[in-house]
Amino acid sequence: MTKGKKRNVLFRLLKYITTNFKLPLVIIVITIIISSICHVYGQLFIQTLIDDYITPLININNPNFTPLLKAIAFMALIYFIGVICTFLYSRLVVKVSQGTLKSIRNEMFEHMETLPIKYFDDNNHGDIMSYYINDTDTLRDLISQSIPNGVANGIIILFTFISMLMLNIYLTLAIVIGVFLMLKIAKVIGKKSSKYFVLRQKSVARVNGYIEEMIDGQKVIQVFTHEEEAKKNFDKLNEELYENTKNANIFANMLMPIMANVGYLIYVLIAIFGGFIAIKTNNLSVGAIASFLLLTRSFTMHINQLSQQYNSIALALAGASRIFALLDEKSEENKGDISLVHAKKDANGNLTESKTYTGIWAWKDPKNNTLIELKGDIQFKNVDFAYVADKKVLQDITLYAKRGQKIAFVGATGAGKTTITNLINRFYDIDEGTILYDGIDIKKINKNDLRKSFGMVLQDVNLFTGTIMENLRYGRENATDQECIEAAKLANANSFIEKLPQGYNTMITDNGENLSQGQRQLLAIARCAVSNPPVMILDEATSSIDTRTEKEIQDGMDRLMEGRTVLVIAHRLSTIRNAKAIIVLENGKIIERGDHESLLAQKGKYYQLYTGAFELE
Repeated sequence: MTKGKKRNVLFRLLKYITTNFKLPLVIIVITIIISSICHVYGQLFIQTLIDDYITPLININNPNFTPLLKAIAFMALIYFIGVICTFLYSRLVVKVSQGTLKSIRNEMFEHMETLPIKYFDDNNHGDIMSYYINDTDTLRDLISQSIPNGVANGIIILFTFISMLMLNIYLTLAIVIGVFLMLKIAKVIGKKSSKYFVLRQKSVARVNGYIEEMIDGQKVIQVFTHEEEAKKNFDKLNEELYENTKNANIFANMLMPIMANVGYLIYVLIAIFGGFIAIKTNNLSVGAIASFLLLTRSFTMHINQLSQQYNSIALALAGASRIFALLDEKSEENKGDISLVHAKKDANGNLTESKTYTGIWAWKDPKNNTLIELKGDIQFKNVDFAYVADKKVLQDITLYAKRGQKIAFVGATGAGKTTITNLINRFYDIDEGTILYDGIDIKKINKNDLRKSFGMVLQDVNLFTGTIMENLRYGRENATDQECIEAAKLANANSFIEKLPQGYNTMITDNGENLSQGQRQLLAIARCAVSNPPVMILDEATSSIDTRTEKEIQDGMDRLMEGRTVLVIAHRLSTIRNAKAIIVLENGKIIERGDHESLLAQKGKYYQLYTGAFELE
């Protein structure tokens, strides 16, 4: 990371903190200043204590200790005020640091929810997780320790330097020379450790990503006995993490003892030089020397502590840079202004907007306030699309699906089947052509409302931590328990749910690992039924279900699809025999279309697939 980029990241982070916690920060700065003044004044007061209160008592027969005791009490009061201020700002720093991290995590998650699917397709999920865990941890250390300690040390160094100048300018100049040497050493070593701390942070993200990938694919690893290869790959990543962490810590741990020993050397030289000045010039009192030595020790010690923050700051800036990179990712554009609203029909069949759920939906155009009933008519007109420039996945796709029709897509992996459903949802936008939804260009429809009109059942089922009822209600938040149960019955999921220990209140954890694959698929179908969408997309929806379970849900699926536009992607051709139209894709082009019987009569690619002469990959 360049110096300019580090500076920009630091300023952005500081601006973020100061914007959200103005009053606590003002109190923190004030208490740090008071605490620093008390610390330095206490050391400077040593001169007065020795010269004005202790030295006069020497060789006196009946000394009066009252003034000395008062002076000591005053000194104790000064240090007590410093302790109170330190305690206060330490408590406030915790509030500011944790509050900042909370705000950053919230902002990261909120922004992440606005990112296009492409971002998650292009980035490792474990790496994204690392932003929330490792990178925010580095920020916690920066905000709660490095910044307040740096400010406190900086103020103490400033006040100490001024105090030393007041005592003796020649001794102070000698210290400046020694400190210059300390700073040069800190810069060289800190630069080395900073480089490896940044590399360490990247290595941690790669290790996390690989571990997550291996956990998700553990069954596949064991089936193909890929354990040894997985171990080798992990060892390679772990070795990289080890080397970067080792090198970072070697230089970081090297800095403190070197700086401390240089500080001790300066302390000894100042003691000798100060004693020499006191003897030769008689310009330094015993109290002044004692006070100056304390100030010298404090000066070098706090410079040492300040230099120790360098590594934490470098590590935190690397983490902050990654976090800000996520926050700077461009949100998904949502320029459509046509919205989806509840509607009802009057006695004449005219549509009017409804404030409550009626089961009837309509598209509302804000320009003229007109309502168009959501029927689910979908039309592709000469659509081209490429995930990567110059590598078209779909070419000149033209098709239509009307309300109540079941349209099936078949073809080999990579033919473009799933891409079609991604384009309908506007997870990706088309390059050429037009997609119409009830006669409306989908680019004019608000994306959230567009997606609300679809129900999707995917091959890879995602269930969320919570009860079965809560997962079913994911399809429609305000659905009643009875509506969820009816949907489960429709999908033939009710029978197995009622046999579970807590029925619909059974907790689902770890993406439904306590359920079979078939049961998870049934829940996904039931969840889709709860949303009661006019258009359904089934992407390999029954591929993970055995033949017996498939027969159990086929009737329920047919009831669920009744009266809706249904787009089906299937490897099991037996499930799409009753489709209104079957579209065969190859290399992103439509090569055949028709119903089951007509396609068999053509004896083309579909005939080969159905008879087993050609298998889907």
